Amino acid sequence: MLLYLSFILITGVCLVLALKKRKVVFLAIPFLSLFGYGAAQVILVPLPFIDTVKFIFSLS
Repeated sequence: MLLYLSFILITGVCLVLALKKRKVVFLAIPFLSLFGYGAAQVILVPLPFIDTVKFIFSLS
């Protein structure tokens, strides 16, 4: 739950900053944080990296 709230908080803060400072780059930060979280979860899998990526993409 804490992780979910932190992503909501990051998104809200970045949205306010993007509207206030009129810079689109702030809108990329929530996507980068989600990508970073996903990459960290893949890295934490105890299998070799290539096998993990093959397994993820072989799921249907």
